Amino acid sequence: MIRPSILLLLCASLLLPMTAVARLPGPLQAVPAAKVRDLSEIRSSRVLRVLVNQSRNSSGEVQGQAIGVEYHRLRAFEQYLNGHARDGQEITLKIIPKAKDQLLGALQRGEGDLVAPGELLELQAGHAVASSEPIASNVPLVLVGIKGERRYTKVEQLSGKTLALPTGSAAGEAVSQLNQKLALHKLAPIKIEWVDPTLAVEDVLEMVQGGIFHLTIVEQPIAERWGKILPKLRFDRQMIISEPGEEYWFVRRDASMLRASIDRFLSGYKKPSNEDVAFLRIYRRLYQVHYPLAKADRQRLEKLRPTLQKHAAAQNMDWLNLAALAFKESALQPSARSGSGPTGLMQITPSAAQRVGVNNIQNLDANVQAGAKYLAMIRRKFFNSPKLNERERMAFTLAAYNIGPERVQGMRAEARRRGLNPNQWFFQVERIAMEQVGMGPVSYVNSVNKYFLAFDRERESLEPGGQKVASRK
Repeated sequence: MIRPSILLLLCASLLLPMTAVARLPGPLQAVPAAKVRDLSEIRSSRVLRVLVNQSRNSSGEVQGQAIGVEYHRLRAFEQYLNGHARDGQEITLKIIPKAKDQLLGALQRGEGDLVAPGELLELQAGHAVASSEPIASNVPLVLVGIKGERRYTKVEQLSGKTLALPTGSAAGEAVSQLNQKLALHKLAPIKIEWVDPTLAVEDVLEMVQGGIFHLTIVEQPIAERWGKILPKLRFDRQMIISEPGEEYWFVRRDASMLRASIDRFLSGYKKPSNEDVAFLRIYRRLYQVHYPLAKADRQRLEKLRPTLQKHAAAQNMDWLNLAALAFKESALQPSARSGSGPTGLMQITPSAAQRVGVNNIQNLDANVQAGAKYLAMIRRKFFNSPKLNERERMAFTLAAYNIGPERVQGMRAEARRRGLNPNQWFFQVERIAMEQVGMGPVSYVNSVNKYFLAFDRERESLEPGGQKVASRK
């Protein structure tokens, strides 16, 4: 029989404030381990399959230039292995991008030989996985906001605040621990907004700088690296989030030879002094999304809403997709002009408008009609497969709007040939775009996507009948 006092304690514990929790790394259910490939089997196959965090911060490469933090280390490890190889046993890396919370599960299923996350990643019970010696030690988590806004120094100041975190963030567990402390003082918990899966850690940081999100928590080395690109970010280093962690690579537990080689390599590896030269040069002018719902922008959007909704509905399209594209193309200015021909709110060219039977794109209604019909035509002719979900379909359509549908289809074919998912633009086909043409189309789609997400978060206040909320100035 349960004592009344114990029952009372159990009931009270259920009333404690709790926060949302992201899915733990890897699969929720137990997964049978596949056959282990140790170093001898890897040398025989001449391919080392590396599972990387799909974040561009961790594993990006642009036109042959490494900008991901793990790429220099992985290439150095490739050279190390080949320096100890017999004739004919040189190894080539095969990079396999996965969402961070899927990496360890994929390793256990035998989809790769090595996991290189480039971020803090904790082992969970049930994984037949072992970590390397630490790649980086004493890695703290840091609270990130924007300069000019309130600075935080104590956990209590975060009570009731919302943090934006990408899927798989190491901060999820840390916030749960902080909420336990807040509960003891009868304070409201810290809320977590687990962001859309199309966003990686660097995207969240950009959206904090742009004022779309207010606060996030990331590893301090990541914050400082992106602080060179995003100068408005503020780091509250006095706020103690958790004990510093350690970054690792991971292998299957039975791959003892591979693990020993990794540890020997890491013991002598020194990060190159010019590691971030290409990163800074390529990204410096790209990560610049703005808050799209400041007072003046919100007023412009309200005036444009009937026109955007009318033509979006005619093409079976979400009007906020048109709004996001218009904000990217013209900052919601119907009179915008470009010297190369694109015109008006949607920045569509006369030739593109004529392809869908629309003339006089100087007129706002016709301009939006042409943009909507042209997007719908691209979607219908090139990206109508049921294998595409609607978010990815729109991403492909936007990429085609930017660089042409035939070119995007060629990138999908190359992605399929390389073992990437040809039905996923974000983090998959976009890697081919980064390699072939650079960051232009990738940044374009990412920006429109972020503006859509910003609008979507306030959909109720933007649509008729929705409760109006105060706008940020």
